[in-house]
Amino acid sequence: MPDAKFKKLPKLHLGDRVAILSPSFAAPGRWPEVYQLGLERVKEFGLEPVEFPTTRQLGSSVEDRAQDLIAAFEDPTINAVISTIGGSDQVVYVKNLPQQPFADNPKPFFGFSDNTHFENHLWLCGVPSFYGGSIFTQFAMQGEMDEMTIKYLRHALFDNGEFELTSSETYNDVGLNWNDRDNLNEHRMYEPNTGWLWDGAGDAEGVTWGGCVESVDEILRHGVAIPALEDFKQVVLFAETSEEIPSADYVRRVYRALGERGILERVKAVLVGRPKAWEFGKPNSAKQKAQYREMQASTILQIVRYYNPTIPVIQNIDFGHTDPQICLPNGQNVRVLSSQRKIFVQF
Repeated sequence: MPDAKFKKLPKLHLGDRVAILSPSFAAPGRWPEVYQLGLERVKEFGLEPVEFPTTRQLGSSVEDRAQDLIAAFEDPTINAVISTIGGSDQVVYVKNLPQQPFADNPKPFFGFSDNTHFENHLWLCGVPSFYGGSIFTQFAMQGEMDEMTIKYLRHALFDNGEFELTSSETYNDVGLNWNDRDNLNEHRMYEPNTGWLWDGAGDAEGVTWGGCVESVDEILRHGVAIPALEDFKQVVLFAETSEEIPSADYVRRVYRALGERGILERVKAVLVGRPKAWEFGKPNSAKQKAQYREMQASTILQIVRYYNPTIPVIQNIDFGHTDPQICLPNGQNVRVLSSQRKIFVQF
């Protein structure tokens, strides 16, 4: 069983020190006011943020960022690691990271998007992580943090046990520009959420693995190590798309690659995050966003069903690039109960 490979993550306590790192893009160097708001929110959780050398260093080398990751995990005074944001270049260096510093010093890591690469590395080291909870996108949410986001962050940071995933009544994927510091006091506009899209009648249980579709694509096309096919027999796959708003055809090809690699026929279930359908360069209308989500959902289901006719496929879940966000455990046990339309995850 893959879950037997995983080390138990320590939970945090008030006053604990947490590393704030930029494994991809050093957003704090470009938007220091947003970064500062995120740090203040971390303190409101009762935690002490600790900045590392490359956290706000724009253009830092991959060697220096790798050293920050290693140093944060090897430092016994650091109890968790939180990424500032995603980016686009982890694939070029994470594959070369050693395993021992992380396997010997398991601690919670929070991040998503491009951080898929590092979380895959941690998975292979037997260290669970949390897909979500970045400084800029969750902690520094304009106006105030989402209550649902806070709820699952607290589970991830402080709580032991199994907790039920729920669906938010509203959602947001329309941003407020970080270049305007006045926006930090504004609140985003939220829209009604349509809820989960459930297909498949069977129950399932397994260990989560996955991440951002675009990053999974990079992992596959560059031959980066992933779990063995034998491991995928006990995996619940999770995936979601980024602010790049990829076409349904692109998503089809990535899922098809997972199918041709023998992954889709083996996994226990597929969990799909609500796709972001608006970005500053693609300001889609409500109708266009709905059409985009529907096209992606039907495409994913079609491809999964080609390779696996029976497993549960649940889409439009609150994890990934929209808000509120479930900080989804990666490398932890999940139970999918189709008969009750419920999902429970070990935090």
